[in-house]
Amino acid sequence: MRIVIAEDSVLLREGITRLLAEYGHEVVAAEGDATRLLAVVTYHQPDLVIVDVRMPPTHTDEGLRAAVELRTQRPATPVLVLSQYVEERYATELLALGTVGVGYLLKERVADVREFVEAACRVADGGTALDPEVVSQLFARSRRRDPLASLTPREREVLSLMAQGLSNLAVAERLVVSAGAVEKHISSIFTKLDLAPSEHEHRRVLAVLRYVAGE
Repeated sequence: MRIVIAEDSVLLREGITRLLAEYGHEVVAAEGDATRLLAVVTYHQPDLVIVDVRMPPTHTDEGLRAAVELRTQRPATPVLVLSQYVEERYATELLALGTVGVGYLLKERVADVREFVEAACRVADGGTALDPEVVSQLFARSRRRDPLASLTPREREVLSLMAQGLSNLAVAERLVVSAGAVEKHISSIFTKLDLAPSEHEHRRVLAVLRYVAGE
């Protein structure tokens, strides 16, 4: 697996590089600044990009904003975000672009080396690796007991395809139904999961997060 790393801490950058090498993976580029991330990824076309959230110059959210830009410009590129905190706004934007090949892990909870490498490989293979705390914070306001139990088999199927990053049209084509039918299913899913329209929360992302957490 070929990997690009964006991490401003030299020690952590070198540590991750050596760790991945021990498991047979190659770090083709290691950047300390998020501003060049898109250009570096475009040049190397890696199997996975690992990005720290807080990077120069302000050390706030440059890394995560770069990850969102990367997924917008190159949606097929798997991205694993590492952070000390849950940055809800940009985490939601990142997941809204699709949950295929996306990971968001908190550094303080990445204690097991093997689990970290397995999570990286899972994201590179198109899977999802979300820290439980990330999931909890992103839909804490609307969480309910066993929220998926009320969904019909077809609604669960639609939600499963949404979790794979498919658009409404793509879901309709996969299920051989009309786009209108898919929209009705999604509307029903939002209603059953008690996800009311909101200016501050992305209902599609919240529904997918519930599906991921419930599986």
